[in-house]
Amino acid sequence: MASASASLTLSWSSSSRLQGFSGVSNEAAKTLQKRSSVAVVAQKKTKKTRKIILKEDVVDLGKKGQLLDVRAGYYRNFLLPMGKAQIVTPTLLKEMKMEEERIEAEKKRVKEEAQQLARIFETVGAFKVKRKGGKGKQIFGTVTAQDLVDIIKAQLQRDVDKRIVSLPEIREIGEYVAELKLHPEVTARVRLNVYGN
Repeated sequence: MASASASLTLSWSSSSRLQGFSGVSNEAAKTLQKRSSVAVVAQKKTKKTRKIILKEDVVDLGKKGQLLDVRAGYYRNFLLPMGKAQIVTPTLLKEMKMEEERIEAEKKRVKEEAQQLARIFETVGAFKVKRKGGKGKQIFGTVTAQDLVDIIKAQLQRDVDKRIVSLPEIREIGEYVAELKLHPEVTARVRLNVYGN
């Protein structure tokens, strides 16, 4: 009995209106109640985030060109006014993909160029360095990276930065091997023949 009265009180608005206005009986009202019951489900509070691309490096967030999810307020109040981020769009994603492909192709081209230059250096043979001799095998002064760069420029007409040259300490006459780091993944070995006069 208690459940029947509870169901009548819960659905007061629909059944009482039907009975009052159209004269529908109790049984018809109950069948209508069964058909028109609506389930209400409580929804969780959703976190409002935005998918963005960073236009420049942001401390404690990410690097330029990185795709991130950030809170809407952080984007709206800080990143957008400062011009540090942009909302992700399909056209922007397409442009980013094309840019990444272009950068990858450029990296590949630079690496191939470095490998080709390394082959040239290794097939040349030994570079001859003349120094004033002292007692026995000693030479006056040392052979520096700049000396090697000047010899390469004179013989091969190639400009090489002296910072990529790594030489052992050369204070005597003899044959030495120098390394040129042309690319992070490509290193060329060059032979030096130091002789005195």
